[in-house]
Amino acid sequence: MATLGVNIDHIATIRQARGGKDPDPVLAAMMAELAGAHGITAHLREDRRHIQDRDIYLLKQSVSTRLNLEMAATAEIVKIAVDVLPFMVTLVPEKREERTTEGGIPVQGKERDLEKTLESFRNNNILVSLFIDPDISQIKAASKTGATHIELHTGYYANAKGQAQFDELERLRDATMVATKLGLHVNAGHGLDYRNVAAVANIDGVEELNIGHSIVARASLVGLDTAVRDMLGLIG
Repeated sequence: MATLGVNIDHIATIRQARGGKDPDPVLAAMMAELAGAHGITAHLREDRRHIQDRDIYLLKQSVSTRLNLEMAATAEIVKIAVDVLPFMVTLVPEKREERTTEGGIPVQGKERDLEKTLESFRNNNILVSLFIDPDISQIKAASKTGATHIELHTGYYANAKGQAQFDELERLRDATMVATKLGLHVNAGHGLDYRNVAAVANIDGVEELNIGHSIVARASLVGLDTAVRDMLGLIG
């Protein structure tokens, strides 16, 4: 059974819209854990558009499950990650103009550079995941970097319709099979919601799903506790 990591970025987005203190993503993380979430995910972006440094440090102190810090592999954010010591870091690509992460890291051809970045995390007992497209060449490249985990980008699947969505699901299955054979742990996320999550959760080898926007969107109508429990019911 896949576990659930709740991404709290969009709680912070609501807070930043007014520049105040509420809603507090740290409190949201605690509520998500009480509802049964297996982990908390937060993305500290270079432009600090939602999650702030303060949030990450407080999350480290308060999260009782496991904290997954999404981040770009920049010197500033790497330094913060090594100081905070989350359970895991997930390296993602980052563009200033994007609304949300648009695709996976292009690992192929950059294995050596990534290996050097990952060394600082491994030296501090932080697990490392690479957010990548469900592409076999990228998965094989990821296995050469020293990362123990990958997170498959499910956005193509989530945005597809009809036969195209079925094809993308098969692509995720094939990618998971290759990754597990290479000794990588497989997580998945991006664009997953209450309508499309079950098929991905049922892929043999997918260990964790990281979901944010759809849970926060539902929480605005029914409350965070119910939103998290509803998602857990679908992936369990």
